Amino acid sequence: MTRIIAGGARGARLDVPGAGTRPTSDRVRESLFGALEAMDAIAGARVLDLYAGSGALGLEAMSRGARSVDLVEISRSAVGVVGRNAGVVAKAMGGAAASKVHQSTVRAYLSRAQGPFDLVFTDPPYDLDDSAMTADLIALAPLLSTDAVVVIERGKRAAPPDLDAAGLTLLREKAYGDTRVWWAEPASDDA
Repeated sequence: MTRIIAGGARGARLDVPGAGTRPTSDRVRESLFGALEAMDAIAGARVLDLYAGSGALGLEAMSRGARSVDLVEISRSAVGVVGRNAGVVAKAMGGAAASKVHQSTVRAYLSRAQGPFDLVFTDPPYDLDDSAMTADLIALAPLLSTDAVVVIERGKRAAPPDLDAAGLTLLREKAYGDTRVWWAEPASDDA
């Protein structure tokens, strides 16, 4: 079990799917969202949570003022958990939460999604290979707003994501125990 850390649904309990997901720890989420709030990247944002698992990242953004959240997960059992968690957050916020849960592979969802997205979380399973991670980022790039922030979470030993291939620029990088997080933005056209 995990909880929403701050915002309108603060303290709401979220269920965590069984096998096949790796929930982001409270410590990592707290640091991550502190940085995003300092960047003014959450309030009013259209958020996309890829490899959603429990939905904790996207739903934390919702609690903190995101305009909408799309949560993408392939596992049928995890999709059920995400849907229930989205309902818990919506109820805690008085029904004001606008979230949609999509049961789909990330690539299939990105091929039909309607952007632009302002804040994207991609927290793939640690065993997702580097070429698949790069392909996800390339498919995501056309769906980003010009001032979007993309947050990539991977295992500490994983190679850094190929941001150049997707037209992204690194903003920040930080390790938390066995987890490494990269923050990126679309590269400017005048670079």
